[in-house]
Amino acid sequence: MNPNIAALMHEMRLLEDALELEFARRRLEFAFSVRKRVVQFEERVLKRHQDLRVGVWRYAWSARPLVALTAPLIYSLILPMALLDLATSIYQALCFPAYRMPKVRRGDYFVFDRNQLAYLNALEKLNCAYCSYANGLFSYIREIGARTEQYWCPIKHARRIVSMHERYATFADFGDAETYRKELAALREELERERARKA
Repeated sequence: MNPNIAALMHEMRLLEDALELEFARRRLEFAFSVRKRVVQFEERVLKRHQDLRVGVWRYAWSARPLVALTAPLIYSLILPMALLDLATSIYQALCFPAYRMPKVRRGDYFVFDRNQLAYLNALEKLNCAYCSYANGLFSYIREIGARTEQYWCPIKHARRIVSMHERYATFADFGDAETYRKELAALREELERERARKA
């Protein structure tokens, strides 16, 4: 890999670690802890959250008419998302072992904890669960796609892409045929090593 790209990737990891430390500091400010996936707030904070909760009826009636009218459209996407989830999971289950690639753990991408917030009413909690599922699903599928791309076509694009996955920087440069041929086997071997580490 190009040393400049490797250095930038290292800096990005350091910034991500710093960001996670800041998130942890903020969690302390809001007086909660997480034990075995259960969020625990201090009693005074929990009481304040309950005081700030807006009832379901008041919440629903305060919605703008266009927001209320489009809600069924948003929720109608659950079926195609569930089918995409199923199809992608089957693809991974059947193909990744054949490619000797590590499977993507679903549990790393789906986080459902906002239902533990006392300041959200039942409808808000449902909305949060829906968004958690949708964004978790797309992140899960993106990682499956990233590993597939690393195996089959690890070449950067000629044009800038809006959002690259974390494996993209290690791909061969567009137009660099020699590096592509040299690196293809190495990138596939890296997937095999990942699989061995996770086994």
